[in-house]
Amino acid sequence: MNRWHVGLIVSLILNLFLAGALAAGYVSLRYGRGMIAAGSLRIAGAELPPDQRRAYRAALRETRRAMRPTVLAAREAKAQAAALLARPRVDQAAVLAALDRARVADAAVRAAVERRAVAFAATLPPAQRARLAEAMRRRAARGTQ
Repeated sequence: MNRWHVGLIVSLILNLFLAGALAAGYVSLRYGRGMIAAGSLRIAGAELPPDQRRAYRAALRETRRAMRPTVLAAREAKAQAAALLARPRVDQAAVLAALDRARVADAAVRAAVERRAVAFAATLPPAQRARLAEAMRRRAARGTQ
């Protein structure tokens, strides 16, 4: 086999790989749904029947959307902490203050999502609440191992 054939085969393989990656990316963007940062509450919702699962996830998404300014404030505080840390002389108090602001904002978002999840769960029939609670229990136990 001469160089021309080897180059053609390598090119074909790389092009097939690239085409597959592009197709997978398109499908992921078109049909995939992003996970919100709700941890075990979000995952526990998978135990619900499809119609209630959609409503549950929509409620969590809406809460997170409403908390967007707080999410952005947390990101800004983290970026500020990184910028302060990168300076030639580190002002530890300023870095820690920025990280404190980020932590408070992150906790506020988590608390809002948890409050909404509990409010939604309170509307469920007892059997479905029990399934949701069991899924949360399993998720929590998995994190402690």
